[in-house]
Amino acid sequence: MDSLKLVIERHSDGFVSYPLGLKGVVVGQGDTYEEALADVRSAIDFHIETFGSDAFESDSPVLEAFIAEIQLAA
Repeated sequence: MDSLKLVIERHSDGFVSYPLGLKGVVVGQGDTYEEALADVRSAIDFHIETFGSDAFESDSPVLEAFIAEIQLAA
């Protein structure tokens, strides 16, 4: 696998990022988008170095990722 899809969330106190398609918990964070991206990249590299090919979800690779919003019933 040569690429991963990432989710990067903006919160009031900074950014949180995580990849889709990896087993286990891999999270990055930072005060800026770029810091969160760099942090999660480092965490992904370490995760893959530690677990090798077992780090990847082999049965259902993420082809696309979407974000949707719905209204909740009151």
